[in-house]
Amino acid sequence: MKILLAIDSSSTSENVIHAAATRPWPFGTTFCVLSIVDMGSWEGLPALIEDAKREAQGLVDVAADKLTQCGYEVFREIQLGAPKKAIPEFAGQWGADLVMVGSHGQNKMIRFLLGSVAFAVVRGSPCSVEIVRASAVEPAMRILVATDGSECSVKAVYSVANRPWPPQSRIRIMSVVQLVNPENRLPAAPPGSEYPTSLLEELWKRSRLRADEAVAEARKILVGVNLNVCDGPATPIGDPRAILLDEAKTWAANLIVVGSHGRQGLERFLMGSVSEAIALHAHCSVEVIRR
Repeated sequence: MKILLAIDSSSTSENVIHAAATRPWPFGTTFCVLSIVDMGSWEGLPALIEDAKREAQGLVDVAADKLTQCGYEVFREIQLGAPKKAIPEFAGQWGADLVMVGSHGQNKMIRFLLGSVAFAVVRGSPCSVEIVRASAVEPAMRILVATDGSECSVKAVYSVANRPWPPQSRIRIMSVVQLVNPENRLPAAPPGSEYPTSLLEELWKRSRLRADEAVAEARKILVGVNLNVCDGPATPIGDPRAILLDEAKTWAANLIVVGSHGRQGLERFLMGSVSEAIALHAHCSVEVIRR
């Protein structure tokens, strides 16, 4: 497994380094510690750029030394550019399986005005991404796995199944029942008419069945590798984004794992992205799984 740690001088990067150094990883895992010198801040000031590069090198060396002491092979990389673009691009060039990046926890207005590097990395990276928040660094983790039975959700489940986790970690599986599946929206009803109750009931039954099957399949995969799957509200009804975020907070989850459908452009704008919404608003760490 190839894991890219994207760090800067903020305290949130300490969470990333600590999570990488203390969490168990598959045998043969290698790391690359990357720091981007933001040229937008120092353009036209070559002396300050050199100072920024030296500072970045110091940050990378400290993080790499810590991981090396844990027995991992570690690469070090300093690049100039815009972090939102440079991190996803380097992840693709290096062939990363997972990017770990910290969240600065900006409020909604600041995030709207300034943007979020973490959010840009989630949206733009060709591989899986974990936004690391402080609650992820626990001796025994609570991992909430979201699934809708789709191919991307199954990949997310297998991602959890194929990795080691701290002893005594617990996993909860959830599949939220949506009365109207956004993948197969009903056509608009003619003015003054309504869909018959029987049709709506049939849609509800099918949605419930899909959710139950998704949970059963995920449980079979995870229990099959001896992970501790605990009971919970497996198939609640409503908006997946709101319900998953609420359950993660109530259960005090350390990590939410969700698959990405990989929608782009107008489709993402019209339908929204459950994975992106959860990554942006969760109180805990979130891992968005891609192929």
